[in-house]
Amino acid sequence: MSEAPHNVLVLGGSRNIGYYSAIRLLGLGATVTFLLRSPAVFDGDAEIQPFITSGKAILVKGDALKQGDIKAAWGAASAHGTIEVVLFTVGGTPTFHLTKGFLLTPPNLVTQCLLNLLCTIPSSSTPKLVIISSNGLTHTSHKSLPLALKPVYGYLLAAPHEDKVGAERALRYSTGWDWNSQEDGEPTSEIMGENWTEREGLPAPGSLKNVLLIRPALLTDGKCTAEDEKKIEKKKTYRVADGDVPGAWTVSRRDVAHFVVDAITNKWSEYADKCVCIAH
Repeated sequence: MSEAPHNVLVLGGSRNIGYYSAIRLLGLGATVTFLLRSPAVFDGDAEIQPFITSGKAILVKGDALKQGDIKAAWGAASAHGTIEVVLFTVGGTPTFHLTKGFLLTPPNLVTQCLLNLLCTIPSSSTPKLVIISSNGLTHTSHKSLPLALKPVYGYLLAAPHEDKVGAERALRYSTGWDWNSQEDGEPTSEIMGENWTEREGLPAPGSLKNVLLIRPALLTDGKCTAEDEKKIEKKKTYRVADGDVPGAWTVSRRDVAHFVVDAITNKWSEYADKCVCIAH
């Protein structure tokens, strides 16, 4: 049975998966609060402007790297009722370095933003928490990548993926999910910060529930195959599985957004407190 959320908080919703997911949720009648470094990003966006005008899309100026700004976003969203869903899709715009591949500034952007989010969850709040990560991050999951993609992940995306490994480590600490320290190691203090497990407000090990961690394959700007009748008929839409998906080459951002909203509204009992991979 479909159950659309009434109140949603989105971090990283200015573009890509966060944006596409938010548009879908707004279309279902949800009120969506965006934390945005630049609310002007939507000024020329004809698709979202009607929701802003109607008051269904709430724009809060702030930076997820600042814990106080995330607290303000929680407060702004709470003004519209119980926050039922928090969607975290934070990701930076990398620059290319010839010998180091793509680099983020700061290099621990995603990890620190997620830690700030986790440390500010109100004690009385138990929203559905959806986190977008990436496939092939750890040594364990890297083994399942198609052979031709391994150099891409190992060189071009190495630095951004170190950051996302840190984010996953933080999440797995608070959820109590397994972390293979022997094979996957531990993220450095440059990524995590010194004494990160002692941060005030960080949920204790095993205490964080109602979480869905999504690891997409290599992302593309393709169409949503889940709404393409020909793709549906040929069973060539996206695949979702616990752990790793064999032959996980690519997946479109729009397909990931489709799954995010489908999981939230229709399949939460199936996917809650799981780590899944999504690919075509």
